[in-house]
Amino acid sequence: MSYLVLARKYRPRSFSEMVGQEHVVQALSNALTQQRLHHAYLFTGTRGVGKTTVSRILAKSLNCQGTDGQGGITATPCGVCQACADIDAGRFVDYTELDAASNRGVDEVQGLLEQAVYKPVQGRFKVFMIDEVHMLTNTAFNAMLKTLEEPPEYLKFVLATTDPQKVPVTVLSRCLQFNLRPMAPETVLEHLTRVLGAEQVPAEPGALRLLARAARGSMRDALSLTDQAIAYGNGSLAEGGVRQMLGSADRGHVHALIDALARGDGQTVVETSEALRRDGLSAASTLEEMTAVLQGMAVLQAVPARAQAARQDEANPDAAELARLAAAMAPDETQLLYSLCLHGRAELGLAPDEYAALTMVLLRLLAFKPSDAVAPAGEKKSPLTAQAPTQPPAPEPAPRAAPPRAEAAQSVQQAPAPAPEAPVPLAEAAAAVRPEEPAPPASAMPPRGQHLPVVDAPRRALAPAPMRAPREEADPPLASLPLRVQPPAGARGQPSSESRLEPIAPSEEGDFWFSTVTALVAAEAVSALTRELALQSQLVGRDVDQWVLRVERESLNQGASREKLQNALAGAGHGSVRLVIEIGAVTDSPARRNRLAAQARQLAAEESIRNDPDVQLLMQQWGARIVPGSLKPA
Repeated sequence: MSYLVLARKYRPRSFSEMVGQEHVVQALSNALTQQRLHHAYLFTGTRGVGKTTVSRILAKSLNCQGTDGQGGITATPCGVCQACADIDAGRFVDYTELDAASNRGVDEVQGLLEQAVYKPVQGRFKVFMIDEVHMLTNTAFNAMLKTLEEPPEYLKFVLATTDPQKVPVTVLSRCLQFNLRPMAPETVLEHLTRVLGAEQVPAEPGALRLLARAARGSMRDALSLTDQAIAYGNGSLAEGGVRQMLGSADRGHVHALIDALARGDGQTVVETSEALRRDGLSAASTLEEMTAVLQGMAVLQAVPARAQAARQDEANPDAAELARLAAAMAPDETQLLYSLCLHGRAELGLAPDEYAALTMVLLRLLAFKPSDAVAPAGEKKSPLTAQAPTQPPAPEPAPRAAPPRAEAAQSVQQAPAPAPEAPVPLAEAAAAVRPEEPAPPASAMPPRGQHLPVVDAPRRALAPAPMRAPREEADPPLASLPLRVQPPAGARGQPSSESRLEPIAPSEEGDFWFSTVTALVAAEAVSALTRELALQSQLVGRDVDQWVLRVERESLNQGASREKLQNALAGAGHGSVRLVIEIGAVTDSPARRNRLAAQARQLAAEESIRNDPDVQLLMQQWGARIVPGSLKPA
């Protein structure tokens, strides 16, 4: 006797045997019980969710004769009468299934409709089931519209499709539509457990979870994969064998990757990626598993109560590890890594080697870890040495009173701001607006650098004034057009004089840590996350062999970064010190001092421009204005 595959052997034969489609089963059962029957049904959903199965059960419910031959329409067909047995065997004369994928023309539909004029031969109703109905041509749809709208009382239409968007609305409006949903992995797992128990096939729970996830909501796919796994495992289902058959990455590898990324350990990430290559596991499957794990981590981070329940869940061995990873990685890094893995799957086909692409996707998080360092707009994050002037400022062309400096320039003791360059005198502009000389037209002024053009618009815009008696006074001054004032620089991320940082109270520990970090960065002894840890931290206390640092973000407290900073301090002559990092508010850090120094230079540059005689002359004579946010220290 030939072997019958599990998907056909365990196809549901009644509504009570169906799983995962309770909303459809309840609606059809109530309609059959109350005899409120529609003449056309449309079942939609992805492959393997039970569209054809529901159609056959509905046909049996309409034509069931009962065990004694006296039955009627029922929601629980007996399954043993002649009509039920023939429908299950596919030889019931009054039940017709038409595959629209291969019979999509108007001739095939007309041939089917010609049978509608004849009453049922054996059953109570004729049932026409058209599978993949969206494949029919427009002419075929039009040919069946009239019969579909007003069929004989003994005829029922059942349509099934995986793409309801392609079905004309004229057909949709004539049918009761039921959407069969993809089944959850837990539902598939429970059904596979019952099937394998009936088949007496030993199976590991981990193997069944892999098959349930790989089915992607399709019960038929789950049973087909189970058939393949039984053959692969020689009559049993082991987690390792199923994982190797599916080519999916072990959750242990995925957990190791996420744990290494949380610690900033690039070496472990690369070694794990090479292990995946050696084992021949799919890179796409690895990213898919990572997205599933990261989604669970994000849920646990957003709902702490679930994290506590996950640690106590003994039925799911991955729950405790998921809770540990959720506590080890910051929520913003979890979201970033999820996005990188999700979009990284599209990059695998573009790279010449998918494992190299996988490594690049994973290492991308280490390059784009969130940081508290906020650089001014237009400036890149650079070492502290980049803030020191590389050449002395140009000497002033003529002696003049030194412009007043901002108070914030004196708040940083160890990071004095370099003197801003002297503004270049606008000789041409000043000569053009001398009181004793007539002002030349705007078009005659030679351009100097980047300037706003002066338009003689008031002569066109102002209405003609009434005739007045001649006077010896000079012509009235021209009214200037209002300039479009840009938003304050602070709104665009640039340092603004309106939003000043609080000054730092100098301390011995702060001065020592600032000079130490400045020397390390200048010598390029630290980089990447290690440099960020040094810049964003505050030295709270130090002993002979132990220094205590304080940071505001947990993501900076990484073991690898801490060890690299210890080695850099030892190389700089500070001995073998051990760093202890605590989480708390930071009031004095090298990064904060650098921002204060940059703000002081900005304020000094603004004051220098405001007090420049040439600029003041332009503002008085021509109504010039300084556009906020357009000044930058040299």
